[in-house]
Amino acid sequence: MQTNTNNNINDQLNPLSPDWLINFVDIYQTLSATNLNLLETIYHPSITFIDPMHKVEGINNLVNYFENLYTNLSCCDFVITNIINEGDEAAIYWTMTYQHSKLNKGEAVTVLGSSYIKGADDKVIYHRDYLDLGSMLYEQLPLIGKFIKWIKVKAAN
Repeated sequence: MQTNTNNNINDQLNPLSPDWLINFVDIYQTLSATNLNLLETIYHPSITFIDPMHKVEGINNLVNYFENLYTNLSCCDFVITNIINEGDEAAIYWTMTYQHSKLNKGEAVTVLGSSYIKGADDKVIYHRDYLDLGSMLYEQLPLIGKFIKWIKVKAAN
């Protein structure tokens, strides 16, 4: 099993790491609204992509999903902080920073998360994201956000 933790995660990938994983890491850290065509180079045509809000099947649907997502964002950056790889599976740990004009008063929001991915035919065929949807979205809404944060504080005490 390969585990990597480093600020420059690309330097930590083993030369024996599968190509699909190396490509995924390289592209995800540079992904933007202007290069979403790169998704087709890392994802299998039969990709299953799951996040806390959606399940998307197939590369065309995934590209459309990302296009809609990135259209509403001022920016969205991923920094991969750790990779655990075993065979055709990997766990990716990341920090996402995004900006949306209607969330968090237009200020940047940072969310920690992880992805479980599987490779097949030198591409990612399965991708599931795990993250705190409350801190990513609900807490950033003007009215509901204060209430959600209050609930979290009460639950912690």
